[in-house]
Formats: sequence, structure tokens, C-alpha cells
Amino acid sequence: MTAINSGDTAWVLIATALVLMMTPALAFFYGGMVRKKNILSTLNLSFIVMAVISLQWVVIGYSLVFGPSIGGLIGNLNYLGFTGVGVAPNATYAPTIPHVAYAAYQMTFAIITPALISGAFVERVRFKTFLVFIVLWATFVYGPVAHWVWGEGGLFHSLGVLDFAGGTVVHVTAGFSALMFAKVIGPRRGFGKVTMEPSNIPFTVLGAGLLWMGWFGFNGGSALAANGIAANAIVTTNTAAAASGLMWMFLSWRDSKPSVLGIVTGAVVGLVAITPAAGYVTPMAAILIGMVAASISYYAIKFRQARQLDESLDVWACHGMGGLWGCLATGLFASKAVNPAGADGLLYGNPSQFLVQALTVVIVIAFAMTMTFIITKALHKVMGLRVSPNAEEVGLDISEHGERAYS
Repeated sequence: MTAINSGDTAWVLIATALVLMMTPALAFFYGGMVRKKNILSTLNLSFIVMAVISLQWVVIGYSLVFGPSIGGLIGNLNYLGFTGVGVAPNATYAPTIPHVAYAAYQMTFAIITPALISGAFVERVRFKTFLVFIVLWATFVYGPVAHWVWGEGGLFHSLGVLDFAGGTVVHVTAGFSALMFAKVIGPRRGFGKVTMEPSNIPFTVLGAGLLWMGWFGFNGGSALAANGIAANAIVTTNTAAAASGLMWMFLSWRDSKPSVLGIVTGAVVGLVAITPAAGYVTPMAAILIGMVAASISYYAIKFRQARQLDESLDVWACHGMGGLWGCLATGLFASKAVNPAGADGLLYGNPSQFLVQALTVVIVIAFAMTMTFIITKALHKVMGLRVSPNAEEVGLDISEHGERAYS
């Protein structure tokens, strides 16, 4: 018999608000990094996802992820239109809070994931095509992957994969999908030939600060209770962000100057990397996870630049590679002394956990990139992925929305 706990419920509702705030925070984080003529367009690519995916989640998304499993591959349609998602707890997933609170909390993850991808193709994507893309991607990529990892009976859930708050489901899936979308849509006009400096770094700093704050709901809320696991997740989250931000500062300082844009990017990378591990590792492990994440993502950006790939705001380097490292690091540093409901990792005598983590990320990367390739190629043929050369030159604020950020 399960009973609602008012403290757990209050915490999850607060965490839901914190994670939803992360999407407009992401809008500012991305918006500050584009040219002035594309700020509104970039802000809107994140903001509109809140509207579109909120509806997709209620209608079908939640059921695909958390409905009773069909062969470990996808949830059935028992919860279509939130049918049966009421105030009584769902004992399988969150026995001490209302089922509808759990569904609402998970909705905020489904929202921010496709919003993350938008950083790959800012300043050139057709808005109406983007709207169709996020519905298709959320349904055919996010839905299956989230079910495999988090759904009862899901393929990797049954193998015992650890993903506390979405390192694989959110960051790896979004980061490698972003890489594929960028390759399909092609570079911005003048990429590599004209200067494309960020127009408002203070926007990006504001966005990063709000993301850091919101991540306490992202990771701490994933305990689904107001308990010690939530507290540990908040501490490890903060610790990894701090370590990664400082590490990025030292790396950029060694190369040139301690870039403010680099410092805040590094903090976000640390937040990404600790996401799958937050409820399973110690604060000292979080320091290592954050420092290594900064190094991996920093040099992944260097690699991307050397290859002349216009993956514009480095979603792959920061979220894809940071999330990949975080998932593997969970298999190294997880400890049942931190979370008895988890598992021990390689460094605590359980090498099989690392192998499960590695298998999961390899298959998720292959699936996400393949499906994104299929979706984007189809949309390119049917609707066109990018605006006309003239519209791109004018800027998407005017050409797509008929407005300017600044008069």
C-alpha cells in the first residue's frame, strides 16, 4: 500500500518548476552566443518547445516512455492523453507522490532535450520545419530512448543501467542528434570566412547561472523524494559544476585569456557530466567527473573547429561528449554506500556496471544519430531545412518572425 508524502510531493513540484525554468534559461544561454540579427529566433527555438512538447507529452509522449513496456522497446498507449494519470501514486515509479506530479516532472525533461539540439543549427533553420522536427524527434527518438533507460521493463533498465537524471536520455541523445542535424543542414553562410562573434555574452552568463540553479531540480528532484539521496545529488551537482568551470578557466587561460564565455560553458559541462551520476557518487568523485568533463569538451570543441564543422553552439562537444563521459564515469564511481538502490561501479569492484554503461551509450548514440538522419533528410525533401540565402543574410528575426530584438 502506498501513501502520498507531502514533503516529497512539495519537493518534486518545486523541482518541476526549477527544471521548466531551465528551458528559458537555455534560451538566454544560446541567445547570447548568436549574432544580433538572430537573437529573437534563437530565444524562440527554446521557448516554443515548452508549448509544443507540453502538448505532445500529455497526448502521447508520457505513455510512450512510461506506459507498460512492449518488448522492452517502447511503452504502450495506456496513458494516452494522460488517461489514468491522476492523483493516486504510481507505485512502480514514484510511490510517495501523485502520479500526475511524476508525469509533470518528467515532462520538463522531455521539453529541454529537443531544445538543447537547437544550438546546432541556429541562424539558418526554417521555423516551421523546426516545429515538425521537434514533434517527430520527441516521439521517435526521445520516447524510445527514455523508455529503454527509465521505463520499467525497458531494454537497458532491465540490464541495470544507471542514469540518475538523464545523462544518456537527455544529453547523449541530444548532443549526438545535434551533430547529425548540423551535418545534414550544412554550415551558415560565410562560416569560417566572416566573423560570427557572440552579440550578448551577458545573456549567456545569465542563462548559465539560471541553468546551474535549475539543475538542482534536474538532479536533486530525480530522487523523487525529499531525502538524503536528493541532498547528495544537489551537493555533487554543485561540486562538479564548480570543478568543471575552474578547469575550463585554466585551460583557456593557458591558451590565451580566461574567457568568461568559457568559464560559464565549463560550468554547464560539469552539470551535464554529473547528471547521470549525481545520486550515486561522492562529492570527491564529482570533482574528478567535472574536471575530466571540462577537458574532454574543451578539446572536442578544438576538434570540431579543426574539422570546420558548423555545429554552431557546440551541443555535441558539451552535451554529447560531456554526457558520454558522465555515463561512463557513473560506471566507474557509483557506490552503493552512497545509494543502496544503485550499484557499485568498476572502482568499487563491479566491472560489469561499466560495461552496461558503455553498451548503453554506444547503442543510444547509434540510434539517435540514425533516426535524426532519417528525420532531417525526410524534412529536407518535404519542407526544406534551412531558410533562403537572402533570409539568412537579413537574419531570422526579421525573415522568420518580422521583429527585431533591438530597434
